[in-house]
This record gives sequence, structure tokens and C-alpha cells, in this order.
Amino acid sequence: MPSRSQGSSSGLAPDDRSPRSRRSGPTRRCNADPEPRARWFDERMPLPIENYALIGDLHTGCLVGSDGSIDWLCLPRFDSASTFGALLGDHDAGRWLVAPADAAATSTRRYVDDTFVLVTRWTTPTGVVEVTDLMPYGDRRADVVRRVTGVSGTVSMHVDLAIRFGYGTAVPWVRQIPEGDRTALVATAGPDAVVVRGPRLTATDHTHEATFDVSADETVDLSLTWYPSHREPPTPVDVSARIDETVAWWQEWASRCSAPEAYTHEVHRSLLILRALTNEDTGGIVAAATTSLPEQFGGSRNWDYRYVWLRDASMTLQALILHGYAEEADRWRGWLLRAIAGDPADVQIMYGLAGERYLHESELGQLPGYDGASPVRIGNAAYKQYQGDIFGEVMVALHEARLLGVEESEYSWPLQRALMQYVEDNWTRPDNGIWEIRGELQHFTHSRVMIWAALDRAIQGVEQFGLDGPVDRWRGLRDEVRTEIESNGWNADRASFTQHYGTTEVDASLLQLSQVGFVAADDPRMLGTVAAIEHDLLQDGLLMRYRTESGVDGLDGAENPFLTCSFWLAEQYAASGRVDDAVTLMDRLVGYCNDVGMLSEEIEVATGRHVGNTPQALSHLALVRAADAISRATSAKSTESTESTTTNA
Repeated sequence: MPSRSQGSSSGLAPDDRSPRSRRSGPTRRCNADPEPRARWFDERMPLPIENYALIGDLHTGCLVGSDGSIDWLCLPRFDSASTFGALLGDHDAGRWLVAPADAAATSTRRYVDDTFVLVTRWTTPTGVVEVTDLMPYGDRRADVVRRVTGVSGTVSMHVDLAIRFGYGTAVPWVRQIPEGDRTALVATAGPDAVVVRGPRLTATDHTHEATFDVSADETVDLSLTWYPSHREPPTPVDVSARIDETVAWWQEWASRCSAPEAYTHEVHRSLLILRALTNEDTGGIVAAATTSLPEQFGGSRNWDYRYVWLRDASMTLQALILHGYAEEADRWRGWLLRAIAGDPADVQIMYGLAGERYLHESELGQLPGYDGASPVRIGNAAYKQYQGDIFGEVMVALHEARLLGVEESEYSWPLQRALMQYVEDNWTRPDNGIWEIRGELQHFTHSRVMIWAALDRAIQGVEQFGLDGPVDRWRGLRDEVRTEIESNGWNADRASFTQHYGTTEVDASLLQLSQVGFVAADDPRMLGTVAAIEHDLLQDGLLMRYRTESGVDGLDGAENPFLTCSFWLAEQYAASGRVDDAVTLMDRLVGYCNDVGMLSEEIEVATGRHVGNTPQALSHLALVRAADAISRATSAKSTESTESTTTNA
């Protein structure tokens, strides 16, 4: 990666890469043009999901709105209770706003190149300021830093701070403590405490406010640091040093990225997002930074995604290895070995960041939910489910690691052997499927195919790498599983594989059949399945997971098109020779990235609004896969064209 110039005051450098790929597509959501912000004193409902940007320190992350308000922050981990929870309620659930006092101010924003240091530029009638937001990396502290820098003129800035621990249930005891010629604000409730430094804050009805002026070349620093309440407040942050160190760390990490030629910028940012969702200590990768952002506005399909799914983490392992990050992949494998160690019968589909097993699901009545979508849930009861596909995802990922040079450890292959024994004993069980249905258990075709994939990769481990195992028995069972799928998961009338045995419904997860090698992407059976998926599940050009009206999931309400599935379709198009269709769909999908490159879980097609938890690891993983597939297909097409020209000549 080329070196980047450093600003004199904070080490910041502008992102000089184009924010778009070379192809045209929909305009990026949020702040494509400067917009007036909401009035700071309006206790408004949260912003559109696409108007938030993530900052984080590899332990937790917060969402900063385009209006300058931090509306979501859980300290000190992603899955801790919220300190700022306005995302799921209003001002009284906690938030931290730093923005011009003039409600007519407009803003644009960007990340410092290849980092999660966010710079928002505010333009007002009296001047211009920049607010730099970050969670410093590497000091083992839970800090949020907000630096206000005057660019021109003089701007009156306003601070509105409402601290609410425990998902909005705990209004803290707040006091001012002296620090030299200044004071700091300390807020305490139960086990949690924060110390806030910066302009002196005054209390107003359980919030704290300040107003201050910033002129050209002046800098005002604000910081918030979480700490256990039984300890003394941590020392102040050296803001300039921490900004420089954080920028340097992220840029060094990004410099090791190997991205495809197609959609380079989007892949680069997606891999950065996956890193930001990864705990640096444990290697656990959360599915998203949020809980209970709805799959349908006003609906009840609201889930907590701040945990580590084996499926998502396995796919992340493959993405990291393929793009230059073997060390991170090895750390994830260590997490996996610790999380699922023990009796294979106890394997769960998901765990806490450090491998915690008990993820009890409950509803929080004190929070009204995002724009009224209730209930708000913490924990996730899906941890109790049996999903047969996870064994395939894990075995495929670990096999990919072997192919790319990650050596087996003393315990990794014995653990895989134990998992395969469990597969042998349980492969005929119905399950909840990849989408975690809460209705009747089914024999899902996708789950069975992933069982096949688990056996296939175990066999390849023996055949290609000389590992020990009952390969003849595995081969026989692999053939038996294939025969069952082709007999029960295939519908001849539709010329398609089906969602589960005994139905004519299809499911977007069937697109993974070619990804794992069960059938080739251009196999007539796969092409027939794609045609059925297009007929049943395309909604205004984007793909639903399945037809919710079939009742298979046992839930009320509906949902919106699922970004992951749409990226899978683009990947399938590319792999089966429909390269132009793949590019057309991919251009549309990457156009849904917001102004800082983030994607949520789903898209409301009519408005282009982001829906569901954000940023969504699975969406960004699928983006990376699709970009890789399009790059391969484009390269192959170019090679064929060159060879044809040479032959004709």
C-alpha cells in the first residue's frame, strides 16, 4: 500500500480513493450531499439505520449518527448492557451528541483512509469545523474520543450527554471531580462508571450539556472512559498520540489486504468491517454490533446479533485467509477449538465472544424499540437449536485453511474427528435450518447438503493431507447422504431442489449447493433451482430468504430482501457464466452501501433504506465472495477471448 501523508495535528489523511467502484450503481445512502441535521434539543426517534457509522476498538463498537449523536454504545464489550441506547428508544435511553448549535448546519463525513477514525465536517453560516470520532486501539481501555477542530470562522458547538447504564434502566449518580485547573464528570451506577472530560458540563433534567466556541486552528477534545466502578477513574487520554497510533495500526492492518480487481474498495472496506467486529483477545467475531434492529419496520422479528455464530465465523475464516490474513484466521481457529471443546453433543450454533454458552433470551420492556419495533431482545434463544449445517460450515472452513497452508495443531484434527463422529450419529435428525426457524423442525435440504460437505472435507483431509480417519466409512455415508438428498430434496416437476423434504417451496440457501461443490454451478439441476428461486423469491430484483407466507418459520409478520442471499445470487451468476447479470446485480447491491461503506442485514426496496442489525458480518462476507467470483469469471472470460483471438489469428 502507498504511504499516506500525515496531518500536523492529528495524523489524519484524507481518503483519496474513489468511494465507488469503477462501475455505476445506485447512489450511496446517507450524506451523498450535505444535509441539515436534526435539532439537538429534539428528543427524536433514532435516525435511519444507514445514517450511522461504526467506530470501535476490537472489543466493542458504537454507532455515530450523521447528526453527531452516538446513539448506541455497549461497554466494555459488544454484548455488554448499553450505556447509550437511544437507537432503540429516544434521548432518555442515553446518547452523546456533539454538533453545531445551529440546527441549519450541514455535514459530510468519511473515514480516515483504511481506518475506523471517523471525520465529520460541519458547515455553518459562521464557519466550518471537523469532529473526529474514534475508539482508540491498543491501550486496553474503553475510551471514546471526540476531537473538535476549527477549520474556518467560528462555530458554536453544543454537547448533550445522557448516560444511562443497563439498557436505559440506570440513571447514574453524577459528580464533578477536580483535575488540576479543570474538572471531570464521573457517572456511576452499580458496577459501571464512566469519566467524561472536556468542556465543563452542567446538569439539566438528568442530562448534561455544554456550549463552546471553536475558531479556525483551535482544538477542543472530549473523551469518555468506562471503568469498573470500584476502581479509581483512569488517567486522561493523550488524544493526539492515540489518534496517530490508532490510524497507524488500522492502516498497517489494511496494507496486508489482498483484494480482487473487481470492487476493490468495497472488498477492502468489508474486510475492515469484519476485523472491527472481531474481539482482539478471543478471536470471536460478532454477527453485528447491534441488537433488535427490526427485519421489518414496526415488526417483531428483532434479534440480538452480538454473539458469535459458527456459520458466520467459519465464513469469515475463509475470507480472511483468502485475502492475506492467516494470523487472524489462526486466532479464530483457536476460539473455535476452545468454544466447542468437550463432548460434540454439546456443540452449539453460537456462543458469546469468549465462548460463553448460556445466552438466555429476554425482552426489555423499558425500551420501545427502533422506531417502535418491539420487543427489544437481549440474548438469543437460537443457541439451543440444532442446525445440522454448522458442521459443514466448520469443516469446509478448516479444510480451506489446510489448503491455504494453515497447519493442523495437536488438537484441531482430533476435534474434527469428534465432530464427524457426532455427524455420523445424528445426520438424519430434522433441524431448525440455517435461518433458525422457530416453527416445526424439518429435513432442510441445505442442512443435508452441508452434512454431505462435512463428510466430503473430512475425506479430503485424509486423501490429500494424510490425516487419519475411517475414510471408507465416511465415503459410504457421503454417498448415502447424496442419494437421500437427490431422492427427497429434489422436485422433478419444478426441476429444482427444494427448501426441505416434502415441499415444493425453495429457499435462497440452496444457492450454497454449488458453493460447496455438491453440484456444479452450471449443472442443469442447479440452473433449474436458480430459475425457481428467481421465480419465487425475487422481489423487485433482490432476493428474499424464503416465502414467509409459507408458515415454515412459525413467526408472525414479514421481512425484507436479504442482502446476503442477493450477493449469493450474484456469485452464482458469475460462476455459471452469467457474468453480465452478476455485474448488474452486484452494482446494485454495492450501491446500497451507505456513505462509509456499511451494510445492514436487509434492504427495504421501495425506499432503499437499511433494515436489520448493522453492520452485518454476513452481508459483508457475501459481498467479498461475490466480488471474488466476479473477478474470477471476468478474468476467465478475458483469457478465453484472448485465446480465441490468438487462434483466429
